[in-house]
Amino acid sequence: MAATARVARGPALTPDGSAPAPPATGPVKRRGPWRTGLLLASPAIAVLALLFVAPLFMLVYNSFRTQAGDPTLDNYTRFLGDSFYRGVLWHTLWIGALTTLGCLVVGYPFAVYLRGRSPRARNYLSLVLLSPLLISMVTRAYGWLVLLGPKGPVADAFHAVGLDAPKMLYNDTAVVVGMVHVMLAYMVLPLMGSLDRIDPALTPAAKGLGAGGWTCFWRITVPLSLPGMLAGSLIVFSLTVSSFVTPAILGGPTVKLMPYFVYTEATSNLNWPYAAAIGFVLIVVTTVLTAGYARLLRGRGGKEVFA
Repeated sequence: MAATARVARGPALTPDGSAPAPPATGPVKRRGPWRTGLLLASPAIAVLALLFVAPLFMLVYNSFRTQAGDPTLDNYTRFLGDSFYRGVLWHTLWIGALTTLGCLVVGYPFAVYLRGRSPRARNYLSLVLLSPLLISMVTRAYGWLVLLGPKGPVADAFHAVGLDAPKMLYNDTAVVVGMVHVMLAYMVLPLMGSLDRIDPALTPAAKGLGAGGWTCFWRITVPLSLPGMLAGSLIVFSLTVSSFVTPAILGGPTVKLMPYFVYTEATSNLNWPYAAAIGFVLIVVTTVLTAGYARLLRGRGGKEVFA
């Protein structure tokens, strides 16, 4: 009986009759998922820190220095205390808002149209949409100079119907038209992503309950596409207010935006600290406005839209 009891108290055998492996003597250390993710993201973090964080830090550091290297706040007081520069800042933001609105008005119907096309048609139309990004910025801008010039096709169309062609170059209209042409893809692509995630059964179900076409569009399609609208608007606005080539060529000497003065102070006047201050003011104002716009749109659309 004692031997039987000792056998019963012994370790259980595996199905093949062999003894089980001895238990581990110490706890097994497992690498947490956050450590694995951090290890995988470390190359991208290093590149971001080297190419973005470090230059931004140097920009801020130089903006609080004189040309001789002494600490000062004169660069900011000079900019904020001058009504001319404040007007330039406001004009830059105004051009960015108009470009964003133009891209949204033109791009939203195009994105809705692409949603119902076949894969082949979407590929061809997407290639047409992205084709301006395959051309140099200078080439695109000079192409619009030809189109909008006093002897260009647009002016000839006005003359053909007996009308005087308006001035279409070296003003805000020319800059906005050129920037919408460049930035349209950055608005349409996020919108396409949001529209593709909408359940296609929602609209037929709403129509089955008596809703009309416009009601389905305004109550279903538009609210559920707000994430793409938000992403596209932020991208277009941020890129527009920091653009230099297209506004400089199409705006000419009459349209001066913030990037132009950064370039002028850094290259012509060789005043790098003041150029850094202008650039940092533009970064701060753009960040605050985009963050406020995102918060406002989230509040209008509801938390479930941005989940």
